Amino acid sequence: MSDLGLPTYVLTEIDSPVRETRLTAVDELTRLAGGADLAMAAAARRALESLTEDDSRSVSAAAAAALERTALRLRPDRVDFGQVAPGTPRVVADVLVDGPPLAIATATVTVSGPGLRAMLAGRQLRVLWQPRSEWLDGSVTVRGPAGWAEVRVTGEVAVAAPPMTRTGVEAQMRAVNGLSTYGPPRVTVLPPPRERSHRVGAAALIASLTALVLLGGVGVAWALVNDGSGGPTGALADPPPTSGPGTLLGTAQAGDAPAPVTTITQEQLAHRIASVARPAVVGTIPVGDEPEGIAVSPDSQTIYVANQHSHVLSIVDAGTRKVTPVTLRDTPRFVAVSRDGRQVFVSMYEDDKSGSGVAVLDAAARKVDHYLATGKQPYALSVSPEGQVWVPIHSAGRIEIYTAGQQQKVGQITVPPNPHAIGYAGDLMRAFTANHESNVVAVIDMRSDKLFKSVPVSKSPHSLAVSPDGRRVLVAGYDADAADLIDTVTLKRTGPFKVGNEPQSVAWAADSDHGYVVNEGDNTVSVVEGSTGKVTATVPVGHSPRTVAVSPDGRFAYVSNGADDTISVLRVGE
Repeated sequence: MSDLGLPTYVLTEIDSPVRETRLTAVDELTRLAGGADLAMAAAARRALESLTEDDSRSVSAAAAAALERTALRLRPDRVDFGQVAPGTPRVVADVLVDGPPLAIATATVTVSGPGLRAMLAGRQLRVLWQPRSEWLDGSVTVRGPAGWAEVRVTGEVAVAAPPMTRTGVEAQMRAVNGLSTYGPPRVTVLPPPRERSHRVGAAALIASLTALVLLGGVGVAWALVNDGSGGPTGALADPPPTSGPGTLLGTAQAGDAPAPVTTITQEQLAHRIASVARPAVVGTIPVGDEPEGIAVSPDSQTIYVANQHSHVLSIVDAGTRKVTPVTLRDTPRFVAVSRDGRQVFVSMYEDDKSGSGVAVLDAAARKVDHYLATGKQPYALSVSPEGQVWVPIHSAGRIEIYTAGQQQKVGQITVPPNPHAIGYAGDLMRAFTANHESNVVAVIDMRSDKLFKSVPVSKSPHSLAVSPDGRRVLVAGYDADAADLIDTVTLKRTGPFKVGNEPQSVAWAADSDHGYVVNEGDNTVSVVEGSTGKVTATVPVGHSPRTVAVSPDGRFAYVSNGADDTISVLRVGE
């Protein structure tokens, strides 16, 4: 056979007349199919599919087994929400998407069932049920280049509200300002009878190979259904999984034969890579002239650094630490990456605010695709769960919103002066902005794109970030040397918590257990407990640290050091 995507020695082994040599090729193809090089992995799976037709039964069986081992899997493959009280707005469960990087590259999600929704973010499949009928018997299907897998989802609305119980996860519902939302849900998960996976044919792999070559990282895809219909969503890729075990109880389905209650282990995805209370600096990478904004690609493999005393965006390979400079039209300030990793957005302006706009880069080609004209002084832009680009316009007190793809401007939102940064609680359809001169965090209803409420915080909120679990907002108060926490549901603020001098930037660990506060005034990063705000460590970094970004896989955080022309690498998860 011939496939230019494979190494020559592997092609030689595949074409060998010796059975043992072809078995060796199967082993090597299995290794390649599980690797991070998506084009190579796709080629390896095509070769394995071809070898399932080998004349030797041992070779064909080995190839089939290899395809199964490198296929997409969902754990568990059944979710039972059990009985929920009448009027319950929604309940949520998390499912692990297992398999090698190829398993979720360009994956799509389809749902079937009234009131059922699903969101795929890297290796976490979040299943959400908004009860619309007495019974739910639906499914969520994830399809990718390495096959497809399905989760059956069931539940019912109780005639009378069942008693409140604790089964490893507290069941609670909360209502805020007349808007019903959910707290930590009680989720009943039945153990899968077996792991299931399905292979896709060579034609599907060939059709997706071009997309795989261009794929820059992970994205977020939503699947929605109205009374049984469903549709696919956008492309995804692969941060490594994150979790820790929790114990839940299974229940029998109505209409089934009575079954005993069993205790099982559920993997809480946000804890597979656990953040540490005392991170360590493990490296320093030279970049451009006075690095400021920093962002990490969804696959955690690429770091983007805006150098604000030049017209250069530094692109850093996280593995090799090789730096590639890309010249922009104007001075870069802050960076964001699209949910699928294919586009990079860089806010730009000169010291006199001329040249204000956003550069849109093709991540694979590493070159500017086009520029957006924005209001003066676009600040720390970000990408919403729907893929839109939200740009805070510092000098005008507003947020400008641009569509995904070609970034057509579709709206703007007036907020208190002067917006610096934006974060999202996607399940709640709320966005939060840090408004530096107003000493408040603005809360935006994303359904209407209207200002919902303003929450007073410590003086000069320079930056904020929403925890990955969507429950808390961490805010840096630059002139107060303090940080605050805001509950995204109740909008109750706690704090201030004393951190270092002139806290400028914040970020969260992938498991939401710790937050990171960059203190420009004393060259440190404060590590805080996500639930209490207690400082667990103060980590020295470079001179005049500006911005922090955490890799989606939860392993590292990167801090830009403006006076050193470097970024510090912190190991934050293990």
